[in-house]
Amino acid sequence: MRFRRLAAGTAVLVGVTMALGIFTAAAGAGLTCQMRWPLCDGPLGGLFPANWPSFIEWFHRLIAGATGLPVLATAVQSWRTDQSSRVRYASTAVLAILPIQVVLGALTVTQYGIAVLFAHFATPVLLFTLSTLTAAWTYESQVSPVTGRRVALLALPFLALATLLSPRFLVTFTAPIQVVYNGLLLAALAGLLAAAVWMDDQRATQFATVGSLLSAAILIVGRRAYGDAIVYLIVAGLVVVFGCTLLAARVGDTDRLSRRLTETS
Repeated sequence: MRFRRLAAGTAVLVGVTMALGIFTAAAGAGLTCQMRWPLCDGPLGGLFPANWPSFIEWFHRLIAGATGLPVLATAVQSWRTDQSSRVRYASTAVLAILPIQVVLGALTVTQYGIAVLFAHFATPVLLFTLSTLTAAWTYESQVSPVTGRRVALLALPFLALATLLSPRFLVTFTAPIQVVYNGLLLAALAGLLAAAVWMDDQRATQFATVGSLLSAAILIVGRRAYGDAIVYLIVAGLVVVFGCTLLAARVGDTDRLSRRLTETS
């Protein structure tokens, strides 16, 4: 029980760190520490920030560093408590990839470039995916396929709202809107990943998996959504994800009812 809570809390903290990073970039605070890393632009030789914009960047770095502690604890405890191989390897992969993300974060400050920026966007999505799968696998024996269907259904309103808040589609993509939009997508991705793990129907799992992959891709592409073509492509992708999620829930429910009818006949 304690390990399951640790794994779930780690996944949530990874998501929160992503949201802080998104807000930092959207608020234009990504380079406010005088392009210094890991120090900033304030007192004690840059140990602290000098103003509000640099505080945003400094605080994001602080939380990102703190996230390493539960990530380390989850990986270590997965081996100490003899978790399944999937849980051990996924949590260890998160621990191994996290330093890469730290290096990429430093490079976005000291050597700002499109390739580095893209990698810095993609790596957190991978970390969140692996962290969420780690948590979902730890709860797998405690939940039923019905729970998987319910989680898929719960993802639907998040996807609908994310579609309405898509980059430059219907609303101005301000910093708060960006955080909400990406938060909705992260919640939907977590639900789809959990549904893919918990549902016992192969077709439902496939639909949830496809929806998860598309959601992850949209999270990455949406950070650099320039031009009308990309905007409408993201909206179309979200519609497809919504359809996959709905099909996963309906297929899982139909098969469950079919089995129940078969058992009672």
